Amino acid sequence: MQEFLSYMNYTVFGIKIMEIVAAIFIVSLSLLLRKILSKIVLKTVKTFTQKTATSLDDKLLEILEEPLKIAIVLLGLFIAKRWLHLETFDVILTSIIKSLAIFTFFWILYRAISHFEYTFSSFSKKFGKTLSKDIENFLIKTLKLIIIIVGGMSILQEWGINVTAFVASLGLVGMAFALAAKDTAANLFGSLVIFTDRPFKIGDWIQTPSVEGIVDEIGIRSTKIRTFAQALVSVPNANIANEAITNWSRMGKRRIKMRLGLTYSTNTQQMRDILTQIRAMLQAHPDIHKDQIMVYFDEFADSSLSLFCYFFTTTTLWAEYLHVREKINLAIMKIIEENGASFAFPSQSLYIEKIPEKIF
Repeated sequence: MQEFLSYMNYTVFGIKIMEIVAAIFIVSLSLLLRKILSKIVLKTVKTFTQKTATSLDDKLLEILEEPLKIAIVLLGLFIAKRWLHLETFDVILTSIIKSLAIFTFFWILYRAISHFEYTFSSFSKKFGKTLSKDIENFLIKTLKLIIIIVGGMSILQEWGINVTAFVASLGLVGMAFALAAKDTAANLFGSLVIFTDRPFKIGDWIQTPSVEGIVDEIGIRSTKIRTFAQALVSVPNANIANEAITNWSRMGKRRIKMRLGLTYSTNTQQMRDILTQIRAMLQAHPDIHKDQIMVYFDEFADSSLSLFCYFFTTTTLWAEYLHVREKINLAIMKIIEENGASFAFPSQSLYIEKIPEKIF
């Protein structure tokens, strides 16, 4: 026993072997406690929280689960350091442990934002304003970035780096970056205009002076629009926010406007019957909006008797609209054929008053 105690009193780099063994034991004990916490304590607490009526405790447990495991190991490292009395490395080890503790704290905040993302939408609904998914993601990413920046600055401050002076020194550099990134800032404000005004959403068919297609994605810098040729166009938000935007998807109904030209051989009775039957057909058609149907013989054109037709379909979808328009066109053709009339086409008639006699 005396020999064992003498061995334990030997020093390595000025540290007794007994103190090293004790420190290893403390760290091992903390790892064991981490295992017990993971397998027994947290498992038991999870079983209890799952039985409660609220899900808040479940989310809090999920947030704290991993950081608590690290916190136990950090506590073991801190006690082991105090036990070893490492005067030479005390400052460095203390800074490392404190940095890890700061990291763990801000990690908890970061995980809390990830687990409580739903609160952004529920908070907005209380004011009668539902934020889009894009602006929710923007707020969440901004908060996460703030946590990362503040956490990084806190760790740097722990290592003796004057963060205030460092930030102040970035002022001139920031001005240069601000000038270089003015377009990026303009796009950022453009995205805020899009998020607040909501002129369109993902899946809408829009048309601007520069592009037309389906909105595929609304980002912080640009909006991606899938054209009808299936090309993906990225439009800077600063541009699209300052352009006239036609949102075809928000039409309550879709217009059909056309002219029908009948030949001048069509008599008055035929014209009356054709107009009456076209109006009746449109009124009875299930895909035609009943609020505004106009069918009139309004013009004597150069080579036809012109009928003006103006009405709306109940659908706004492009494919369905074309299908309805085809059915309407076929029905109109049938009405004109059944009344013995025919469509006119551009033509000219040449009248010769007198044929000159042949001169020999």
